[in-house]
Amino acid sequence: MPSNRLARFVGLTIVVALSHGVGPVWAGEPTAADNHQRMLRLLQIDALRRGADGDPASPHAANYDEARANGLMHTLPDPLRMDDGRAVTDAETWWRARRPEIVAHFEREIYGRAPQPAPTVRWTTRDESSRTIGGVAVDTRSLEGVVDNAAFPGIEVAIALELSVPARAAGAVPVVLELGFDPEVLKGFLARFSEDEIRAFNGGSRDWREQVVARGWAFAELVATSVQADSGDGLTRGVIGLANRGRQRSPEDWGALRAWAWGIGRAVDYFEQDPRIDAGRVAIEGHSRFGKAALVAMAFDQRIAAAYISSSGEGGAKLWRRNFGEQVGNIAGSGEFHWVAGNFLRYAGPLTAADLPVDAHHLIALCAPRPVFIGAGSAGDAWVDPKGMFLAARAAGPVYELLGGTGLGAAEFPSPGTALTDGDIAWRQHEYGHSPGPNWSYFLDFTERYFHED
Repeated sequence: MPSNRLARFVGLTIVVALSHGVGPVWAGEPTAADNHQRMLRLLQIDALRRGADGDPASPHAANYDEARANGLMHTLPDPLRMDDGRAVTDAETWWRARRPEIVAHFEREIYGRAPQPAPTVRWTTRDESSRTIGGVAVDTRSLEGVVDNAAFPGIEVAIALELSVPARAAGAVPVVLELGFDPEVLKGFLARFSEDEIRAFNGGSRDWREQVVARGWAFAELVATSVQADSGDGLTRGVIGLANRGRQRSPEDWGALRAWAWGIGRAVDYFEQDPRIDAGRVAIEGHSRFGKAALVAMAFDQRIAAAYISSSGEGGAKLWRRNFGEQVGNIAGSGEFHWVAGNFLRYAGPLTAADLPVDAHHLIALCAPRPVFIGAGSAGDAWVDPKGMFLAARAAGPVYELLGGTGLGAAEFPSPGTALTDGDIAWRQHEYGHSPGPNWSYFLDFTERYFHED
């Protein structure tokens, strides 16, 4: 089983690696706490309910007791019922009326609105090389997506994307895109641990890149913080700052999760222009906060064919109405509020999770009928509430079925190690910790059903 030392490393990597933002910190720039207080003043909120603490000795410790987890579940809204109470009984009504209604709720209340029109991106190749991964020769292209800043030259954004394609590929191939860390920062942290420790933490699995190219597919890696810093003091920089011409956000403006999802969309734009890639077979993966962003990307961009959403927790596949692990107050606090729209802070102030017009099962439903694999760990991954994600996946099933797909196919929360992969929504909780590694092979097997060519 993984060591506690390596488990602590994962949390440290998230804090430090993602603090590397886009561009310089401007002199006199407001701090995250300043920006948080400014948003509270705009919303006329005096104070927020605090989130849960990870320390079990804290008086505000996170709840891990199932008997206390479901107090608001009776308020869970039905994704197949319009806001005015009318039932949605056919696919045409879903696409024409209900789906846009749900999208509008997420944009206004949770993730924020992307600017229209958003800045354009010009992709250039910075470097090309050849290497061998898992015994497979691949051609690697390091790409830079320069975001048009003609409207505000004071902010520059360059998206970092690396694409590796099997050298002997015959024709266009599928691609699996991971949203992740700055590779140099991550490499420095990984150097602190032995290969055996890292392999144990990942359940002994082969590196995901090796698994992808072994199937003849391409893989790509997008650096999230090259799009937008993971920091509340970076909101006047990155693509959010550029779109706002250096001004602070309004309560409905997009947060980092939507901005990272936008970055995934710009990578898909590139894939559509590269003849080596079958842009109709693009899969994405994200873990933890990047799992949240990957699910947002899948929900909002219907060009994405499949997704692996790993340990996404609150703000991702976890039901907001579940009192288990991370809570609304954590996301609304000064350390994470930049992920979401300012309007969301109201749900930790005068409103509660029961007032949300949507929940995580609506976000999963926006992916329908495309395949989604949702996963988590079991050893030390309770903060993300695996059962809350399972319940959201189950509750999205009726939308999949309305659109001709299949749901999760299980009513009861399964034991760790059980793979539910027969439907178009898949689930597996592995036996390890906060890591996507042990579920990669299950996701790729699941996705191959859709990407396989006869």
